Amino acid sequence: MMALALIIFGIIVLTYIGLKKNYNMYKLFTRVSVLVTFGSLVLIVAYILLRGIPHLKLSMFSLNYTSENVSMLPSIITTLIVVVLGIAIATPIGISTAIYLVEYADSKSKMVEIIRLAAETLQGIPSIVYGLFGMLFFVLRLGLKYSILSGVFTISIMILPLIIRSTEEALKSVPDSIRHASFALGAGKLRTIGKIVIPAAMPGIISGIVLATGRIVGETACLIYTLGTATALPTSLFSSSRTLALHMYMLSSEGLHVGEAYATGTVLLVFVLIINYISNRLASKYMEVKS
Repeated sequence: MMALALIIFGIIVLTYIGLKKNYNMYKLFTRVSVLVTFGSLVLIVAYILLRGIPHLKLSMFSLNYTSENVSMLPSIITTLIVVVLGIAIATPIGISTAIYLVEYADSKSKMVEIIRLAAETLQGIPSIVYGLFGMLFFVLRLGLKYSILSGVFTISIMILPLIIRSTEEALKSVPDSIRHASFALGAGKLRTIGKIVIPAAMPGIISGIVLATGRIVGETACLIYTLGTATALPTSLFSSSRTLALHMYMLSSEGLHVGEAYATGTVLLVFVLIINYISNRLASKYMEVKS
């Protein structure tokens, strides 16, 4: 509450100073917006850390879950499996689709319009609808039951539009002069795309993959209908389990281990920060190669 009060106080002070000294209202608005955005981020992170760190215990990283230790280690392992498999399935399909739309297809053709409309529609569908579809199709129709495979297939469909759109925008940002220079040197279409265009667009592609990864890590509604909520360590891809976000949701909804739920949120926050750090390093590396 004190952090929220400080943010509100800072906004009031900035507004008062701006009006008092006749500052440019556009500059004042942008500074207030920066303060609100950064302050909200600090408030959320600080709140989670302050509530979660005191409840972190070594027993929460036991290999086997019990009602006493409420271990999150099985959920961490499941989260890594779901992220790796989901990205491994959706990324090649999404990048290939974006390459076709940008590099090969006629931008004015009816097929391209249909594909883009389908991608935008899928991106706007709530995750719970994906979960219901996954339960009806993968869990019941295909007989995969509540399992990692059902969750991975469903989550791959959900993140596919995001990867397609981000890759498409990254490819469009590559100047046509680079493509023409490659053609002038005798390179073919496929070699130009593989050796010139994709490396130049790689920072944008990585950003899309990172956003997709973040959506997988924070997803609950989609996975609760397909992955299940089992607490045991998964023994195969046909085992039911739960991700970190789903583990945190179940603990908080039960109301018996709220402190442990905040501790899980702390680990989840660290997990996201590590992913962002790795992605930034990869993007910087490709930007160095590009320059």
